[in-house]
Amino acid sequence: MTSTIDAVAEGASGRGTSRPPRPERTARSRRVRRSVARTVPLIPAIGLLVVFLVGPILSSFYGSFTNSSLTGAAAASSEWVGLKNYIDLFNSPDFPVAVVLTLVFLIGSAVIGQNIVGMVLALLMRAGGRVVGAIVSTFVVGAWVLPEIVAAFASYAFFSQKGTLNAILAMVGITGPSWLFAFPMLAVILANTWRGAAFSMLVYSAALQEVPPEITEAAEVDGANGIKRFFLVTLPMIRRSISTNLMLITLQTLSVFTLIYVMTGGGPGNKSMTLPVLAYQEAFKFSELGYGTAIATILLLVGAVFAIVYVRALKTEVD
Repeated sequence: MTSTIDAVAEGASGRGTSRPPRPERTARSRRVRRSVARTVPLIPAIGLLVVFLVGPILSSFYGSFTNSSLTGAAAASSEWVGLKNYIDLFNSPDFPVAVVLTLVFLIGSAVIGQNIVGMVLALLMRAGGRVVGAIVSTFVVGAWVLPEIVAAFASYAFFSQKGTLNAILAMVGITGPSWLFAFPMLAVILANTWRGAAFSMLVYSAALQEVPPEITEAAEVDGANGIKRFFLVTLPMIRRSISTNLMLITLQTLSVFTLIYVMTGGGPGNKSMTLPVLAYQEAFKFSELGYGTAIATILLLVGAVFAIVYVRALKTEVD
């Protein structure tokens, strides 16, 4: 009888005792607590991003579906027009021209111009010593730190009919054309390359310093000349810096407006009409704010596509 009572008592006490937590639940709760602890300090920054970045983007996206205008009845009370702005945009003869010129400007001044010139300058600074590096960095970085409006007027003075470039050509007996009318896209591409090459130069200068010298020395011992060492050793080791630089200068170049508008105004005609210039003219010159916002939204999507491509490329390299 006593043993039966003891057994029942032990069973009851066993049911009343809580089981120890499982290891996976404990690890999961720790991860959640760590995630919360890391997120809380970021709440003010997230709030600022929502207010100053996400908010304007959503407002702009909504405005592209309205007939908002700077004048007339639509200025006081805009109406929802759906996809009308986008339909009119894709039916406009100016839009495909602006898209093509934007891509030409992007590839010419960023992917080719700033990227290659920045790499060449970084290599020259590395091979030339401190004196050469100081001189090159002073002149190149000086163009980068100039306000865009100042750089635009300086570029206009350089490429104008009676500007510095034609004065230099006249010294050797060559009569230069009116560059801003004959070759407007070439002029703005060279101007943007001149202004933005310093950023790429600084990125690549920092990346080249991280290349271990013993690796390049080993390649030199194996008989690789300077060109082979650069393409087979140096470039693969700084490919992440190249991808990062391309992403940043691409996004910067897509938003260039002041430089082009001051130098050519998008002309002559529409020969240098990029998407930012077209959006400005439609929104503020012709007062079609909703239509201009639709162009800006397309430009935002183009930038997002480039950003996704570059981020995926960086992620692939990390993996």
